[in-house]
Amino acid sequence: MRVKRGVTSHAKHQKIRKATKGMSRGNRSSIKRGKQTITKALQYAYRDRRNRKRTFRALWNSRINAAARLNGTTYSKFIANLKSAKIELDRKVLSEIAVNEPEVFTKIVKTVQK
Repeated sequence: MRVKRGVTSHAKHQKIRKATKGMSRGNRSSIKRGKQTITKALQYAYRDRRNRKRTFRALWNSRINAAARLNGTTYSKFIANLKSAKIELDRKVLSEIAVNEPEVFTKIVKTVQK
């Protein structure tokens, strides 16, 4: 008995069409272009998940620097003093403290500068 492949092809095509929903006309309707578009989109997604971490770290550093300068020091001196005082707060937490609770950040700066 011969095997007809229409069902599996249709399922694959439906999978591609579902993934390309919301894209422009050619990428949505053509299976070949749809596959290419999905591949490229997944590459961008992978790359940008890593770039997001880079972007957020830069944002945290900027916030810490701004708050440190309000307290009479610089970012690099502040981080160096933190390490020498063996205070292990990461940059994400420090930036949240700097933005939401400036008086606590001031206390941290004072503690570190001693």
